[in-house]
Amino acid sequence: MRQQHFEESNEKIRARFRELKKASPKKLKTRLKLSWSNWGFGREPLAESSARLERNDVPYIELHGNHYGPDLGYQIKETLKILGDHGLKVSGVCGMFSADNDMASNRAVNRQAAIDYLNREVPFTQAVGGKYLLVVPGAVGRPKAYDDVEFERSAETLAMCGGLFVKHDVKAAIEPIRSAEVSLVHTIADAKRYLKAVNHRGVGHINGDVYHMQSEERHIGDAILDAGDQLLNLHMADSNRCAMGEGSMDLATIIRALYVIGYNQGDRFVTFEPLGPGGDPYPAMHGKPNKPKLDALVATSIRYFRDCEELVLAE
Repeated sequence: MRQQHFEESNEKIRARFRELKKASPKKLKTRLKLSWSNWGFGREPLAESSARLERNDVPYIELHGNHYGPDLGYQIKETLKILGDHGLKVSGVCGMFSADNDMASNRAVNRQAAIDYLNREVPFTQAVGGKYLLVVPGAVGRPKAYDDVEFERSAETLAMCGGLFVKHDVKAAIEPIRSAEVSLVHTIADAKRYLKAVNHRGVGHINGDVYHMQSEERHIGDAILDAGDQLLNLHMADSNRCAMGEGSMDLATIIRALYVIGYNQGDRFVTFEPLGPGGDPYPAMHGKPNKPKLDALVATSIRYFRDCEELVLAE
């Protein structure tokens, strides 16, 4: 039996990884940088979440972008104190875009709310040392399009904020999300087209998510190669959006592809975001945390990922 198409892609990526290892073994010495997106921990205090990550040797945290109003969200000094107490650094901030602050909205008040949100979140990201802010072109939880010009409307809105990202030296990372959750920008190719439409030097990067990629991409590894240098952060969960090792995600191929594009160099992160199966995940941010379950989630995921990474590098 001939190989299935995904197997052919797997073998091509494996061959490129082996070529890299043979030609430039020093490029494989540095391990991938791991981070954890904390908004999936629900209403848990930041200090408790930080302690959990410290116990499991997670050096970076992706903070919940919770500045929904001028009086809401993490305070800079308090946040830096808590993270410093636990030896954590900020990889970036997970921007949260709902129907209330939707850049693609056909209601001007909601587009303005998105601009106001970015005007709060981008300076905060810089202040806490984050490298990127995750941006979703349309509201999460709204899979039906408003009309046939929402792509252009969203790109115009974000372009208005491009200078903000430049001013604060924060990279805007566009996240493609599966079509069951959003109405536009579902693939790496879509994100590239969106970035061209925004056409601003402050907006040039991509945040991948393997859970969405398994639904929308032909092959996750090939999509990673296609994203290349524009890929700044990669959200990680298993195929069922649960802890790593509890599904059927081809993690080894993903790791090989990341090393092939030099993802282990510089400020580029693998950020865990196992939110569990289902539709719109945003309600999770308001949930009451189950601490034993979260402890096991982090410990299992990190251990499984690092074990797989070492097995790949030992090939």
